[in-house]
Order: sequence, then C-alpha cells, then structure tokens
Amino acid sequence: MNIAFFLLPKQEVITVTLDSTLRQTLERMEYHRYTAVPILSKDGTYAGTVTEGDLLWHMKNSNGKVNFENASKFLLKEVPLKVDNKPVSIDANMEDLINLAKVQNFVPVVDDMNRFIGIVRRSQIIEYCEKFVSKESINTL
Repeated sequence: MNIAFFLLPKQEVITVTLDSTLRQTLERMEYHRYTAVPILSKDGTYAGTVTEGDLLWHMKNSNGKVNFENASKFLLKEVPLKVDNKPVSIDANMEDLINLAKVQNFVPVVDDMNRFIGIVRRSQIIEYCEKFVSKESINTL
C-alpha cells in the first residue's frame, strides 16, 4: 500500500508558520478545535508540530512575560517544542508510517526535499486496518 493513498494534502491541513504569533497559533487551534498542528518554515519545509501544551508551558515558564493579552507580540519560533513529531517521506513503507502513527495522532508527510505535502491521520490507518479485521472475521465464519 502506498502512503499517498492515506494522504490529506497540504491544502486541506491546518498549519502555522514559525513566524506566526502565539495569539494567531492559539486562535487557529481553538477555531479548528485541534490540540496540535504542523509548523512550516517560510520555504514550506516541515519544522515541527506545536501542541497546546507547548504554548501553555511556554506561557507558564515565562514568569509572566507572556500571557494571553500580549500573545500577539511573541512568535511561535520562540516556543520550545516538547514533542518531536517525526515526519515520514512520501516514499516510505507502510511499516514506517504505522510505527510513527502508534505514538503520534497524525504523521506529517514530506517530499524528498523535506517540503511538507500533507498528513496521514492515525484514524485513517485504523479504519484501513479495521477493514482487514472485518474481512477476516467474515472469512472465518
């Protein structure tokens, strides 16, 4: 099976850039009801994944310097990311994809120049596997 079969293309993925402000990032995540989103650099390469926890811990550890009222004055690139969500190459095998999906809610997908081209959601992989389990159950009856 090809990873491209599961790919949610970049145009349909909610992302932020390293130059987004904390406020923009928070508002975007809140509006779409996501707890984590991919971060892209100016040239479209995958730069990491920011989580709600990353933002909250950054605010907490700033000793009052960063808060919700002034979050538009601080850039996302200043936020340390606690989790290193690894991307997978579009040419990778399904085993690599599944291994990452076991520990990540979504797996960023990049091309051979590390440019972000989309994500694969863990739920899509589970749904795909469910079809095989259902077929096996029917065949064993």
